[in-house]
Amino acid sequence: MAERTVFQSISQRHVVSLGPQASVWDAACVMTRANCGSVLILDTLGTLLGILTERDLMTRVLAKALSPETTLVCDVMTPHPQTVAPDTKVSEAVLIMIERGFRHLPIVSPAEKILGVFSVRDALPREIGDAVSLAEFNDQVNDALG
Repeated sequence: MAERTVFQSISQRHVVSLGPQASVWDAACVMTRANCGSVLILDTLGTLLGILTERDLMTRVLAKALSPETTLVCDVMTPHPQTVAPDTKVSEAVLIMIERGFRHLPIVSPAEKILGVFSVRDALPREIGDAVSLAEFNDQVNDALG
């Protein structure tokens, strides 16, 4: 069976986004309505500025007792997030997530058009297993090379 690409695997094809001056409260409401774990932060031209995730809300807002109503997404988002091309294999994307410690990857076309967000929840167990095996192999190679 041919391995799926990230674009083939995403369950939501519409992009959930806000401008950088939106409040964290707005972001949480948009994410809740869309039933998704992240929102992309775009400028007025549609350029990707950052991503705000559930984890960001917890660690950068709630744990620091910031006000969701007055805190701007641009102040707590992850700026310039790692992105992947639509033809990236799912196991490659999961490997990136394992190695870099995040759960969402914006999918961006070669023309810089945002196509969606790949989440670790979009991966099948087999694809996650392949990525874990590759991560373990990479660790062994790095250990061997010193």
